[in-house]
Amino acid sequence: MARPIPPKSYAEDFELPERIELRPIGVVRSPHKERHGTPRQAVLPADPGLRPDESAVLELFPSVLSPHATADLEGFELVWVIAWMHLNHGWRNKVAVPGEGRRTRGLLSTRAPHRPNPISLSAVRLCRVEGLRLHVERCDLLDGTPILDIKPYVPYADAFPDVRAGWVDERGPAPRG
Repeated sequence: MARPIPPKSYAEDFELPERIELRPIGVVRSPHKERHGTPRQAVLPADPGLRPDESAVLELFPSVLSPHATADLEGFELVWVIAWMHLNHGWRNKVAVPGEGRRTRGLLSTRAPHRPNPISLSAVRLCRVEGLRLHVERCDLLDGTPILDIKPYVPYADAFPDVRAGWVDERGPAPRG
């Protein structure tokens, strides 16, 4: 019996979906209970007066993953957390940027949390792995944020220190944490 011939072009034969369904693989347990005092970027520390402890735990759901999924993560210093910013509703094409006064920027040239699909991307410091619990620091996600995926940070593929950053470069040196 002959095998069916696969399509010649998967991309051309693929119909673009109108909706995409995602399910959380876990939840963030962090000291950040509200936006005020939460770091705007994971690399920046929180205000110590508001958040003296920056430890957080990424709790992965055993109904989705087994502890085998976290095997070999222990050696990575940073992991990317892709999360769904479930408390953000609505968005604008132009947004105000902190430190820019009343000036607005195009949404897609910013890291504003309010977006058509409220997906976040955070590089957090991995401290230790305990089965389906990843202990992290420098987490900029609110407590209870659904996690969509976790990927290891790999410097040769994820770091591009000499690239241009548009209007952000014009502001001067980046804040340090």
